Amino acid sequence: MDPESASSTRDSKLIYEKSRNNYLHLFISLFTCGYGLYMREGVKKHDIDIGSNSYKISLQENARICVVSLHKLYKTTLCLAYQSFGVVYGDLSISPIYVYKNTFSGRLRLHENNDEILGVLSLVFWTLTLIPLCKYIIFVLGADDNGEGGTFALYSLLCRHAKVGLLSTFHASDDNASFYNSGPSLKETRINYTLKQFFEKHWISQIVLLLVVLLGTGMVIGDGVLTPSMSVLSAVNGVKVKIPSLHENYTVFIACVILMGLFALQHYGTHRVGFLFAPILIAWLLSISGVGIYNIIHWNPHIVSALSPYYAYNFFKETGKDGWKSLGGIVLCITGAEAMFADLGHFSQLSIRLAFTLFVYPCLILAYMGEASYLSQHKEDLQSSFYKAIPEIIFWPVFIIATLATVVGSQAVISATFSIISQCRALSCFPRVRIVHTSDQIHGQIYIPEVNWILMLLCLSVVIGFRDTDMIGTAYGLAVIIVMLITSCLMFLVIVMVWKRTILAAIAFVIIFGSLEFLYFSACIAKVHKGGWVPLVLSLVVLFVMCIWHYGTLKKRSFELQNKVCLDTLLALGPNLGINRVRGICLVYSNVVSGIPPMFAHFVTNFPAFHEVLIFVTIQLLTVPKVPAEEQVLVSRVGSPEFHLFRCIVRYGFRDARKDTFAFENHVLNSVAEFLKGSGDGRVEPSSQLVDAVIRQPENGADASGPSRRKVRFSGVGFNKEVEELEAAREAGLAYMIGNTCVLANEASSYLKKFVINNAYGFLRRNSRRPETSLGVPHTSLIEVGMVYRV
Repeated sequence: MDPESASSTRDSKLIYEKSRNNYLHLFISLFTCGYGLYMREGVKKHDIDIGSNSYKISLQENARICVVSLHKLYKTTLCLAYQSFGVVYGDLSISPIYVYKNTFSGRLRLHENNDEILGVLSLVFWTLTLIPLCKYIIFVLGADDNGEGGTFALYSLLCRHAKVGLLSTFHASDDNASFYNSGPSLKETRINYTLKQFFEKHWISQIVLLLVVLLGTGMVIGDGVLTPSMSVLSAVNGVKVKIPSLHENYTVFIACVILMGLFALQHYGTHRVGFLFAPILIAWLLSISGVGIYNIIHWNPHIVSALSPYYAYNFFKETGKDGWKSLGGIVLCITGAEAMFADLGHFSQLSIRLAFTLFVYPCLILAYMGEASYLSQHKEDLQSSFYKAIPEIIFWPVFIIATLATVVGSQAVISATFSIISQCRALSCFPRVRIVHTSDQIHGQIYIPEVNWILMLLCLSVVIGFRDTDMIGTAYGLAVIIVMLITSCLMFLVIVMVWKRTILAAIAFVIIFGSLEFLYFSACIAKVHKGGWVPLVLSLVVLFVMCIWHYGTLKKRSFELQNKVCLDTLLALGPNLGINRVRGICLVYSNVVSGIPPMFAHFVTNFPAFHEVLIFVTIQLLTVPKVPAEEQVLVSRVGSPEFHLFRCIVRYGFRDARKDTFAFENHVLNSVAEFLKGSGDGRVEPSSQLVDAVIRQPENGADASGPSRRKVRFSGVGFNKEVEELEAAREAGLAYMIGNTCVLANEASSYLKKFVINNAYGFLRRNSRRPETSLGVPHTSLIEVGMVYRV
C-alpha cells in the first residue's frame, strides 16, 4: 500500500512505537553523557552499546526527533479525540433526553418526593462512573486485539490463546506470522491451563461460546434499529413542549421523514458529512452542561449531595419493587458505552480515554444534575423535564442542536452495524452482501445497501408501531445491557486465559461490574411483554441467519476437503483423458489448501483441457483484525516445475479491505514471480508435498505493474526462464474458474438437517450475492463449473 494513501488513523498508531524508541534513545543518551554534556554544541555523537550491537546516536538529532515526535503525538491524539466526539459518543451523549422520562414512566411516578429524584440521580451518577468510566475506560479498552475492539476482538484473542473458537483458522504456516504475535508470553497459571483444557476437551463449550458471541452481535445489530427510532422520536417529541396541541401523528410523521432522510444519505459515506459530526456533538455537550449548571444554581444547589451512594440505597428502601422496575429507564444513561470499545479500531486508547474522562463524562454528569435540580422544584414536569428545564430564551437553538445530535448518534450506530456485519461476513457467519468502501483513506467507513434499507424499514416499523418512547426505551435498554453482560463474560475469560491473572481478579471484575449489569438486566427482562421482546426477536432472527449460514458453509468446505483429489491421481489419468494445455493463466478459486479441489477434477474429467499456468487461489479469513500486506500471500508449487501449477493462499483479517480485481491479480502474479525468483531452478519435493514460502511484497507491489494490461512487467523481479514463461502466459490472457455448486443434504440425513441445508441455507444462498460478484471477477473471463455437493 502506498504510504501517501494510507489512512491517517493507522499512521497515528505507529507514532506511539516510534516515539517510544526515540524516548528510549534520548534517555540513554542523557543518562550516559549527562544533561550538561548534551547541551554543549561541541559534542555531536557518542557511541552506545546495547547488547552486541554498537551504534552511534546523535544526541542533538535524537532530541530534535523526540521533540517533533512528542509534538506530533500530542497533535494526533488531540485530533483523534476531537474526531471521536462525532463517532463514538453520539449515542451516549443524547441519553439525557429520555432517561428521566423513561425512569418515571411507570409506577415510580407515584413517588414524587425529592428523595426519589435524588435517588435516581445518585444511581445515574454511579452507573456512569462504574460502567463507562471504570469498566470500559480502565479495563475493557486494554483488551484490544491489535488495536481493534468489539465482541469479535475479545473472541479473536481467545481463539488465538487457546483452542476455544470454532471460527479459528490457525494453520501451521502461520506459526511465525507477526499478526499472531501478542507480545511477550506470560507465565501459565493453573486455572489458565484448566480452562484451556476444558474448552479443548468439551466441544459443546466452544459451541456455547460462539453462540454467546453471535447473540451479542445480534443485539448490536438490533441496537442499530432501536437507537435511531428512540433518539429521533424523543427529540421530535420536544416540539410538544411549545405546541401541546400537536397531534401524535404529526410527530411520528416528522420522525419518519428524518429517518428516511438519514438512511437515504448513507450511500454518500460518513467522510462526506463527518466534519459536521464532532462540532455538533461538542455544541450539544456544551449546551446541556451549560443548562445543567444554570439549573443547579437557579433551582437547587444542594443537589450535589445526591452524588453520595446513600441516596441510591435510600431510593430502593423507599420505593421497593417500583424502584427496581424503574432500573429499565436508568440503564438508558449508559447506552452507547459499548461504542467506546467497538470503535477502538478507528482511534486510539489514549484519545478515547481523554475525550470521555475530560469532557464527555463531566458534561453528562452536569446535565443529569441540572435536570434533577429542576425536577426537585417542578415535579409536575416529570414526563417532559428535559425540554422544560431549558430556559425559554435558548429553547429553540437547543432543540435544533438536539435534533441534529440524535441524527449524529444514529449515524454512529448505523455505521457500527455496517462494520460488525462486515466482520461477520468475513468470518463466514453472514450471507454475502455488497460492501461499498465510501472512503479511500479510512477502510472502516463502509456502506452496505441491502442492510441499510432493511434497517430503514425496521426503524420505520418500530416508530409507527410503538409511537411511544417508553416501550421503545424498554426494548432499547434490554439490548444494551445484554451486550454489556456478554462483554463482562468474555472479559472473565480474557483476564484468566489471555492476561493470565489470578481467578480472584477475574471474579472480582465480574462481581463488581457483572452484578450491577445483572441487576439492570433483571429489571429489563421483566418488561419483555412491554416492548422488551423486540430486541430478543431481532437478535434471534439474526442469530438464526448467522448460524444457518455458518453451518452450511462449514459443511460445504468439509465436503471439499474430504473429496479433494491428489495431483498424482489426476496426472495418472492424463494420458487416458488426453489432457491439452492452452495458452494463458487460470486462477482457480477454492477453499482447499492442499490437493486438487473436487470442482477442478470434475471439470478436467469432463473437459480435458486447462491453461498452461494454473494458480489455485484460496482466500483465508483469519480471526485477527488485520494481516500485514507483506504477510498476506503464501505461494507454493504443486508438483514438478514442468507442470506450472502453483498454490496461492491469500490471507485477510476480518477488518481488512479487499483489493479490486486488477490489483488483486497483479498482487498474486507478482507474488508468484517473486517465488519463482527465490526458488532457483524450481525443483521441489514430490507432488504430495508442498513447499511454502512467505512472499514479502513491497507496500506498493500490488500496483507495480501499472494500469495497462497490454504489456506485463513484474516490478523488482529478476528474470529467469519460468518468470519469462509466466509473463508470456499473462500476456496471452487470464481466466478465472469458480465452482457453481448446489449444496444438498444426503438422502440418509435427518429431516432437520434436510430443512436446514436444502431449504434454509439454500434460500440464503439464492438470495445473497454470488461468489464471483463478491470477488469482483469480470464475467468475460469467468469459467463456472457446476457441481452438486451431497453433504
